[in-house]
Amino acid sequence: MLSLLRRAVLCTALIFTGASVAATAPHVVVEQTTQSLLADLQANKAQYRTDPAAFYNAMDNILGPVVDADGISKSVMTVRYSRRATPEQMQRFQDNFKRSLMQFYGNALLEYDNQGIRVLPGSTAQGAQRSEVRMEITDKKGVIYPVSYTMVNIDGQWRMRNVIINGINLGKLFRDQFAEAMQRNAQDLDRVIDSWVETVAKTRAAQEDA
Repeated sequence: MLSLLRRAVLCTALIFTGASVAATAPHVVVEQTTQSLLADLQANKAQYRTDPAAFYNAMDNILGPVVDADGISKSVMTVRYSRRATPEQMQRFQDNFKRSLMQFYGNALLEYDNQGIRVLPGSTAQGAQRSEVRMEITDKKGVIYPVSYTMVNIDGQWRMRNVIINGINLGKLFRDQFAEAMQRNAQDLDRVIDSWVETVAKTRAAQEDA
């Protein structure tokens, strides 16, 4: 489970780059951003390993145009909690969620060691504003893991909404984490929001120790 999750966050991180997303086919966005990120990682990996905070900040600076932070946050919180959340709470959760992503994905991305990655040509429409883009990642043993990105078109820009690898749905994984955190904290939304980065960090640490 841990090795699969690491590959999942790696593949998700591969889309987090600053390539133009406007008026571009979704599979082209994924392919271009993958190539761009790998080139950047190769040039700066030594620096990022000694200064992870700089890597997190760099990723955060380039996330905006590519990730549907609003849609992901609402999906993770679910309608049950997002409807009762104030605009300030939603914004705070978006900010904390992005921070948790930077740390969670950044740590996985630093483990990248020239594994084979291939974006499959074309995409599958799931409606007028939604599309699926598929990728394959091959580990050092030659095992191929299928990856599926859910991309949504927002104001003419394709953004990532979710990712599934080998049956592991990261959106559901985070939704389950949020629901469990609400139960542990007596349905205190503010407490869950404010401790979200720590919640994700503890989950990652537990998985690494497993």
